[in-house]
Formats: sequence, structure tokens, C-alpha cells
Amino acid sequence: MANHDSRCSFEGCCGRRNGTARLIDARMPELARCLTLFQFVQAVTGGPVARIDQAGSYAVPSLRGEAFAVRPGSIALRIDSAGVDTAVVARDEDTGSVALRLLDAEGRTVHQGRLLSEGDRLLAGLAGTVDAGASAAGPPVVPDVPEWESGDQLAQLDAVLADGGAARREAFHRYRGEHRPIEVDVVPAVLDHVCSVGLPIGVAVFAPAAMQACGGRVHVTDRTVGGRVFAAVAESSVEIDLAGVRACHLVRSTAAHGPTSALELDDEDGRCVAVITQFGMVGEDVHAAWEHLAASLPDA
Repeated sequence: MANHDSRCSFEGCCGRRNGTARLIDARMPELARCLTLFQFVQAVTGGPVARIDQAGSYAVPSLRGEAFAVRPGSIALRIDSAGVDTAVVARDEDTGSVALRLLDAEGRTVHQGRLLSEGDRLLAGLAGTVDAGASAAGPPVVPDVPEWESGDQLAQLDAVLADGGAARREAFHRYRGEHRPIEVDVVPAVLDHVCSVGLPIGVAVFAPAAMQACGGRVHVTDRTVGGRVFAAVAESSVEIDLAGVRACHLVRSTAAHGPTSALELDDEDGRCVAVITQFGMVGEDVHAAWEHLAASLPDA
């Protein structure tokens, strides 16, 4: 069993100062088998600008290039295996809490699943370990990923997952679909509107090498004086710091119902931190209402 520094750089994580951690196998499908063991997890992905938090059980996580679905009641996680360097199970000796964390090569926690039941904490002991000094992730296994320039909605998400979408944004003039910059300040109004009319939406939040997504109706929205926006979407809680959003683009790409609009929120480094859109089969009426709303948004 390998020991790992238990300090956590993940924003919003418990203030762990007295704990132990062990390296586990971060390769697919071993990691997928580990995640789907747990029945009740608080899964968190994001950073200082956007964050998603959902309690539940994991659906089988997917890799870039693979199929992807957002299903009610399941935590939908997508991973860039080339960017996930290490996985650890960490225990806080003071509180007894246990969390599984995925870290990148710089030691940043890109995703955390806090185990909420005693049964899951016991199951964590079954996770396959790796030897000290060994690479937890091993050689990355990435299926063929379509080029984003002419790709569908999933190709756009995967391009963001690879590097935050920075390279894509710099060369966005090559994109063959419709796209236009819109005002950042419309985001709270969009969330308020879909909440008031009961229009389901999908939200994806990105961290380096990880994306967590949810879909469904918005139950409530809120906004602080400082510009932080909150939305309860289905079983998830989404938080966006508008002060950290430097640009917003409306991008249309092919999805289940044809061309589908997405609001992409970029931070000051030009990296996409969140996407608001429709995922999968949502019903023609929902898709039409979403497209009507997107078409009405003003240009920046």
C-alpha cells in the first residue's frame, strides 16, 4: 500500500490535515469498476469559476471518444485518461470521512467522490492498489476522438475536456458550425427563465481532465451580490462565479435532435469551465423551446 500526501487542493474539500491515503488503480476499466461499487457518493467536479455537486451513485464513467449519456439519478463523469495521473482513497482520521480523488500530474484534485455511507467506506478497502513509486494511471487509453472542427456535440465537449478548450478557442474560426459571442450577463436570466417555465436543461462542468454533467429541470436559482449564481438542476447543485467568466459563446452542433445550441462559459485564460445545453433525447418540444430561447439571446 502506498502512502500519499493527504493535503487536498480541491476547492470546497474538507479541511483535511490529519489523514492517510493510498494509491489505487486509475486505469480504465479498473477505475470504472471501483467508482460503480459505491451506492451513495457526493461527487464534485470544478474549480474556482464553476462547480457541480451531486449526491447519488456513479454511472459507468466514459473516456474521451466513447459514447456518453446523462441519465436521471446517476452521476455522469467523463475522463481524459491522459490527464488523470493518480487516484487515491483518502481517509480523515479525525472525522472518519473517506473520499476518492482523481489527481492530475500537478497533484490537483480534478474530481472528488466523498463516500457518504459506512458500507461504501468499507467497500473502499476493496479498491485495487498500486505499488509505491508506480504510475497509477499507466499508459493512457483514448479511443479515436472526432475532430471538433466538423464534429458533433460530443466532439466539442471532448475538445474542451482535452485542454480546457484553449486550443479550440484559439482556432475557432475553423469551426464549421454556427457560433457567436453573447453577453455573459444573460446566463442568470437564462437559468431564471428555464426555472420559471419548467424547461429542462443539461449542464456540464469541467476541471482538468474531468467533466461531470447533469440534466433535468431547474428547481431553484439564486444570485449573490458578488455575482455567484446557483442553480439546483435535477439532483445536482451548480455554482458559477460570473465575475470569473470572461466570455460566453453560443455554439450550435449536431446532437440527437439535430443542430443544438450550447452556452459555453470561458474563464480569463480562455478555458471553457461550463456548458449549458441539451443532452441526448429530450423531446422535440423541449429541443424547440431551447432553440427558440437560444436564438433570442443578444450578441455581445
